[in-house]
Amino acid sequence: MEFIKAGTNINFVGKMKIAFWVSLAMIIISVVSLIVHGGLNLGIDFAGGTMVQIKFATPTGANEIRDALRAVNLEGSVIQRFGTRGENEFLIKTEKSSSDLKGLSDDIEKALATSYGTGDFEVRRVEVVGPKVGQDLRTKGILAILYAMVGILIYITWRFEFRYAIGAIIALLQDVFITVGIFSILGKEFTLPIVAALLTIIGYSLNDTIVVFDRIRENIKGIKKRSTAEVVNGSINQTLSRTLLTSLTTLLVVAALFFLGGAVIHDFAFALLVGIIVGTYSSVFVASPLILAWERIRPTKPKKKR
Repeated sequence: MEFIKAGTNINFVGKMKIAFWVSLAMIIISVVSLIVHGGLNLGIDFAGGTMVQIKFATPTGANEIRDALRAVNLEGSVIQRFGTRGENEFLIKTEKSSSDLKGLSDDIEKALATSYGTGDFEVRRVEVVGPKVGQDLRTKGILAILYAMVGILIYITWRFEFRYAIGAIIALLQDVFITVGIFSILGKEFTLPIVAALLTIIGYSLNDTIVVFDRIRENIKGIKKRSTAEVVNGSINQTLSRTLLTSLTTLLVVAALFFLGGAVIHDFAFALLVGIIVGTYSSVFVASPLILAWERIRPTKPKKKR
């Protein structure tokens, strides 16, 4: 199935400078957001602490819950609505040292029972993570992404050339950084499932990038009279139909998860939505044009005839 007509020749290479400034702007906005917010809004997976999910039988709000928690000195806890407004579910998160975690959920339950009554709410989930465990998970999450990048660098260098590997890594780093930046801008929690989403985004974006790289390599070998810019631009156009079809079908599935999957996987699906859009953009406007940029800085030496 051809989504784009054969012979289409959109000048993607000519948009290199615009794409560079767009990418730079998104990265700067992400950095500024991280600085302003003092880093990411880490979930208890990484920060440590206690999270209690509670469903109320009658409508209530965060302020009423906070007032109820004053009895146990937990009015400073983070209280967020979970799911839609009609479900009346809330997450109560508090950071405590490891010595304070024991019995904390019981204290919360007693405080709410005093204000709301015993049968007016239901404790649905309790998660407790010590600060040392949270730090260990944070370190392992960062290492998982770094190891994935190093593995990709080695693989693409072996399969293609080093310049292809550099283009792919820069594009993937941009995908990850912008996705993380959007989470920072929106104040969304950064948890272990989000790390899994980032690794998924890396795999998806890399697959799309390698398809384009493979076509560039074939065209460079087969067409000797065209310039590198023409070959890169032609290769992107030749694979554009496949790129768009893959992205759109994947987006449909992820959108279904986002809108119908429920609150539990909402942030995970949101990260994938952002990553697929940014990953498709980087495959077309970042990874491939970087090969051309590298060629202009360090031209490939012609092989000597034997």
